[in-house]
Amino acid sequence: MVDSLHGTGVVVTGAGGGIGAALARRFAASGARVVVNDLDAGKAKAVADEIGAMAVPGDASEIVPEALDALDGTVDVYCANAGLASGGTEDADEQIWAAAWDVNVMAHVRAAKALLPGWLERGSGRFVSTVSAAGLLTMVGAAPYSVTKHGAYAFAEWLSLTYLHRGLKVHAICPQGVRTDMLTASGSAGELVLAPTAIEPEDVADALFAGMAEDRFLILPHPEVAGYYAARAATPDRWLSNMNHIQQKWEAAQK
Repeated sequence: MVDSLHGTGVVVTGAGGGIGAALARRFAASGARVVVNDLDAGKAKAVADEIGAMAVPGDASEIVPEALDALDGTVDVYCANAGLASGGTEDADEQIWAAAWDVNVMAHVRAAKALLPGWLERGSGRFVSTVSAAGLLTMVGAAPYSVTKHGAYAFAEWLSLTYLHRGLKVHAICPQGVRTDMLTASGSAGELVLAPTAIEPEDVADALFAGMAEDRFLILPHPEVAGYYAARAATPDRWLSNMNHIQQKWEAAQK
């Protein structure tokens, strides 16, 4: 069970809006000292000023040293939330693939590399990875996003199984559609697959806090994803056939 968050040091990347801002607000309301990170310095400052937090803008891959300074040397919870919803097929430009890999996976790896020595030394720490249901399943029309979100989930899973006995708590948040700018940017595929069951960013924050209270690894703001994930594992051919029907429906809608 999660201890009181009062006074704990929390970093949320990609927190200038959407899920990240909702997480930052929820942690601040719980008494945590929060660092709000975003590439957009203005958005980071706006959220930080609103909740009495500290803004540390910049690339999520590089902010751990500055965040540690802002939090007097201690980060208790790190929320690797920044992400790119990169669409396209296998034919997407390699720069798109590289950017998706860097933000959706390697930023998590770099943060863990910077924070794990301190966490393991004191025997405690929380790493929260905003993955997406696409990391458990997939997303039509978005190969770079789907593949790298699978990578983000795999890294979170590896962190948990490797360091659980040494006090590290890891949480992988895997929502489907969330009413954010990212959903809007997903275009017709998002409208077809995600929008009908989309939830608010605050619902994702609620799901994370419920999961932290139970020390659950997998956080599913859309509970039905558990059934889809089980079906994918148990009957992969049937699951792929069903997903292909959705692909065909999407293709037909674009004609």
